[in-house]
Amino acid sequence: MKKIYLVILLTIVTATISVAQRVTISGSIRDASSNEALIGANVYDRVSQKGAVSNQFGFYSYTTTLDSVNLYFSYVGYQSQRLTISVSQDTTINVQLMPDGLLEEVVVSAENMDPIQEVTRMGTINIPIRQIKELPALMGEVDVFKVLQLLPGVQSGTEGASGLYVRGGGPDQNLILLDGVPIYNASHLFGFFSVFNADAINNVELIKGGFPSRYGGRLSSVIDVTMKEGNMKEFKGEGSIGLIASKITLEGPIVKDKTSFIISARRTYLDILARPIIAAATSGNETVGYYFYDLNGKVNHIVNDKNRIYLSVYSGDDKAYARYKNFYVNNDIRSDYEDEFGLKWGNFITALRWNNVINSRLFANYTFTYSRYHFDLFNDYQEKQTGPGVNETRFYSEKYFSGIRDWASKADFEFIPNPDHYIRFGGNVILHKFSPGVYASKSNQREGNQTLGSDELNSTEYSLYAEDDFNITSRLKANVGMHYSGFLTSGQNYNSLQPRVTARYLINESTSIKGSYVTMAQFIHLLTNAGLGLPTDLWVPATQQIGPQKAQQAALGFFKSLKGIELSAEAYYKTMDGLIEYRDGATYLNIDQDWQQKVAVGEGKSYGLELLAQKKIGKVSGWIGYTWSNTTRRFDEINFGEWFPYKYDRRHDISIALTHDWKDNKDFSLVWVYGTGNAVSLPTHRYEGAESSMWGGGWRPEIQYYESRNNFRNRAYHRLDLSFSWWKDTRWGQRKWTLGIYNAYNRLNPFFMDLSYDRSGNRKIVQYSLFPVIPSFAYTFKF
Repeated sequence: MKKIYLVILLTIVTATISVAQRVTISGSIRDASSNEALIGANVYDRVSQKGAVSNQFGFYSYTTTLDSVNLYFSYVGYQSQRLTISVSQDTTINVQLMPDGLLEEVVVSAENMDPIQEVTRMGTINIPIRQIKELPALMGEVDVFKVLQLLPGVQSGTEGASGLYVRGGGPDQNLILLDGVPIYNASHLFGFFSVFNADAINNVELIKGGFPSRYGGRLSSVIDVTMKEGNMKEFKGEGSIGLIASKITLEGPIVKDKTSFIISARRTYLDILARPIIAAATSGNETVGYYFYDLNGKVNHIVNDKNRIYLSVYSGDDKAYARYKNFYVNNDIRSDYEDEFGLKWGNFITALRWNNVINSRLFANYTFTYSRYHFDLFNDYQEKQTGPGVNETRFYSEKYFSGIRDWASKADFEFIPNPDHYIRFGGNVILHKFSPGVYASKSNQREGNQTLGSDELNSTEYSLYAEDDFNITSRLKANVGMHYSGFLTSGQNYNSLQPRVTARYLINESTSIKGSYVTMAQFIHLLTNAGLGLPTDLWVPATQQIGPQKAQQAALGFFKSLKGIELSAEAYYKTMDGLIEYRDGATYLNIDQDWQQKVAVGEGKSYGLELLAQKKIGKVSGWIGYTWSNTTRRFDEINFGEWFPYKYDRRHDISIALTHDWKDNKDFSLVWVYGTGNAVSLPTHRYEGAESSMWGGGWRPEIQYYESRNNFRNRAYHRLDLSFSWWKDTRWGQRKWTLGIYNAYNRLNPFFMDLSYDRSGNRKIVQYSLFPVIPSFAYTFKF
């Protein structure tokens, strides 16, 4: 470890010394029509054949010893811009690129985008927001996670669910960031949709291997989602009306070219549509409903050329409920009663960011955040009695709740001394408050309230990191870094030192090989219940009894650019330790038992091969992906201590996602997926137990024997989705219609399997399916 630290220190010192007598050109790269930051825009100098790339806030820095440069600024979907300038001192150049609509077919070169074979990173995929919006959507509702599930190495849990299982990991092992703030439950509608409204998003990046040192706290992936900043030029809006939800987004300047805002809202209306039907069927006595909503907001203020402030907020909730009300009369006393039960869950996050350009080579970002995730299961009963001499109200309520609250601060620095080095360093502190499952009840008919369950737990998580993305030779480039993290909880202090290294070697101008080795640590766990994706999962910290999760991952890949198509093949091997899972028979409802007594601790491993061909520009764009993988887990107290397939282990996965802009105002898209069946546990033998006296005697209970956990496989899963859109420009903006078909050939895919009996009394396995063919429509407008 000391040698690694010494290498990083010498690299930074050498890079700093080499700054002497150099001139730096820096600034921002933004959308000319909205002033929105262009993340990952390319800067290329044809004279020196070196360049730079813009960061998450559009900032770039390019240092040269030449007195004249010929710079190309480019970004996918935008018109490139060329500047030839003479420089004798540090210069600030802010560039605005014009959206190009549909790019013609071009030969990809270093001038117009950052080729996949050039960059050091591997296991990282960016998907243009335009492609996300054009692909077919379940019930017409565009969903970022549904698109991420189509990528190699990423799997969904069950039919329709929005959970992500990346390279053999669980959903708790994904670091899901919205403007830099972790989101603990990213699901709506019991897991069928995610919390991300595509209309409010600027950029989506998935990292599933070769993790840079600046990320930490999870084992399997990083999903980094950046919200739009708001249009600084003019007021604009867009919205849509679909089968189950509608949404609207408004953005514009508060002070032109100085301060902007964006606000985006989305809500389902299943409860509103069903209300009159249910009321008519129950004489108005019953109400059953479900809805979710999202609200995104952001304010962006330019203080001066070197300072910018952002304030972003997200709030979202789901609620499923049933209400029953009625009355009865007894001895002239009328009793009106109302009973409501249901569940609700949701997130609230807010982030305050300060961008500071310290100098032309050093950029800083300071972030202060608060986030909250909660889950409530509730039942409220109220009865009011009125009559001669009687006016009395009785109430009773019970509630099961869990959640997590975070307060955090973070400082990130980017130092770019010259085109051969890109140095990042920083640190953060998070104060966690866990509520891992509490039952509370109260009534005005008894004294005092009743509370059962685990006590709140307070923990502190902290980290420091440093990394350098540097050119060793003209062909060899590496990203070397270190991530240190610690976790203080219940008198226990865990520490973890995590070296990270990724290297790229250019075979020729269009081809490279890459390799990476990373270690990761995760100090929080998710206790997951099998089932329909109900948000009853509990977030709990590492304790003196239950340690952190740890992982190591090695990967090797081949990358090539060929006529506008990015080709990649990555093989990986990952080991995981400190995994937890409920013991057989234990659930979150055992509130009288400490959660630490209900879990088993084990290990896991996953290895596989991922192939991807991706095309981001042209009339036809999209990707074709294939994954071969094997994921197993082992717990001493489960499955007799033997290795067993992970529930979401799939040997083969194929995905095809294509869009075709075949006319100026029409496009067509399709998605086809295939996956071998998930692993399920089914009994292999059954026995009759001892005779019981229950129900008058003579009854013998059935005992089922499971040979091993996850010993059977579901049938293979496959489906075809289609979408067709056409739009028309109007005097006030644009209107667009989209027709879609989910599961076009009506494949009855397995949702879960169960044991039943046929008419002859013989045992059989029954498959239950969820979605048949589902047509959808959406009307979208912009102004």
